[in-house]
Amino acid sequence: MITLDLFAGPGGWSHALAVLGVRDIGLEWDEWACKTRAAQGQLTIRTDVAMYPVRPFIGRTRGFIASPPCQAWSIAGKRLGLVDQPLVHQAVADLAAGHDTREALLTACRDVRSLLAAEPMRYLHALNTVGEPEWVAMEEVPDVLPLWRQYAAILRAWGFSVWTGVLNAADYGVPQTRRRAILLASRVRTAAPPSPTHAQVAEPESLFGPGRARWVSMAEALGWGATDRPVPTVCAGGGPGGGPEPFPSGSRKTLSDARTRGTWSPRNDTDGVPALRRDSSGPAARHGTREIRPPSDAATAFTPDTPRWMWSLRSNNQTNATVRPLSEPAGTLFFGHRANECTWVANATADNMEGEQPAVPEPIRITAREAGILQSFPADYPWQGNKSQVFSQIGNAVPPRLAAHLLAPHLNKPFNPGDFALAA
Repeated sequence: MITLDLFAGPGGWSHALAVLGVRDIGLEWDEWACKTRAAQGQLTIRTDVAMYPVRPFIGRTRGFIASPPCQAWSIAGKRLGLVDQPLVHQAVADLAAGHDTREALLTACRDVRSLLAAEPMRYLHALNTVGEPEWVAMEEVPDVLPLWRQYAAILRAWGFSVWTGVLNAADYGVPQTRRRAILLASRVRTAAPPSPTHAQVAEPESLFGPGRARWVSMAEALGWGATDRPVPTVCAGGGPGGGPEPFPSGSRKTLSDARTRGTWSPRNDTDGVPALRRDSSGPAARHGTREIRPPSDAATAFTPDTPRWMWSLRSNNQTNATVRPLSEPAGTLFFGHRANECTWVANATADNMEGEQPAVPEPIRITAREAGILQSFPADYPWQGNKSQVFSQIGNAVPPRLAAHLLAPHLNKPFNPGDFALAA
C-alpha cells in the first residue's frame, strides 16, 4: 500500500512522511523540483498530473495527498483562479459523477492552471471504486477553501469523516505566518485539525498542562541573535552581551566585507533621551557605514525608547512588504519570478528620538538555505537549480513541520518536535 502525493513539489509532504517513517510516490512536473526530490532520495514520477492515468494506483493506495499549484489563486499573482472558480466547481462535480468535462471547461478558463485544483477529484473518484484511499490530506491558499468544502461534501457522501478550515503554520512551530486552506478526511477515524503547539503570545502552565509556546521568530530560526534588542548587522565580534554571532559563519556572503562597517553605540543627549552616536575609531568608521555595538551591560543599558530593528521582506519595488520586528515570524514567503529581488531590509524605529537618526543598514539578501529554514526544511536540504528555481520551489512548498502535524494522526505516529529542529 502506498501514499500518493499529487503536485509533490520539492518534497514538503514527502519529507514529513519520511520523518514519520513512511515513503510516498510523488507526481511532479517541474524539472528542478524533481531533481531536488531525487537528491533527497524521494520516489518521483515526473509527469503532468492532469494527463497521468489513475489505473496504476487503484487497489494499492492507502493515503492520498494533493497540493495543487497555487499561482492561479494566490494574492501574489493575478488571481484568475477566482474568476475561474465556477468552472472548477463544475469540473469537480462532473468528475465526482464520473463525467470528464475538463477539456471543454479548460477552453473557458482564464488561467490554464485553475482547473488543476479539480484534478484530485479525478483520482479520488477512481480510487473510491475500490474503497480507497483510507485518508486524504489537501492544502492550498485560503481562497480555495470553498472548493475544499465542495470536496468535503462529496467525500462525506462516500463515507469519509471530513474537516476543512484555514490553519496558520506559525501555530505549529513554523517560523512563518503562512495561512493555508486544509482538507483532512478519513474512513477510519474522526477527521480533526491537530492541536496548535504555539501561539502569538506564550501561554502559562495550567492545571491542564503546559501552555503553548510563543511563535518561533524569524530571527530565532535563522540564528540571528537576541530578538528584543538591537543586534549587529554582520558577523563582527559576537551578539549582544558577547553571545554567539547573530549571523552564522558563511551565511551572509552576499554582504560586503565586514571591515567596511562602522559602529553605533547608545548615549544620552542633554535632555536624557537616548540617541545614537558614531564611533569615530577604527577603519570601519572612516567608510561611513554603521553597525550596532552592544554595551558591556546589555541587560540594563537599553531602554524602551531605544530604537528597535525590524526586517522587511521586499520583492522588486513592492511597497506593501511585510514588516515585522525580529521577535516575530516571517511573513508568507512569496518567491518565484521575483526571487532575485527578495531582500531583508533592516529598519530602525526612532519614536520620540531627537537629533541625528540612525542610518538604515545595507539590505541583506536572504539565502536559499535560510528561506528553506523559514519553511521548516532542514538547513542541509539538497535544493537543486539556480537561485530563482530554488526560491520558486521553496515558496510553493508545504512546510514539512506543518505537514507532519497534519499526517501523524492518520499514520498513528507520534510527532517528535526534535525531528524538525530549526537549527540554522
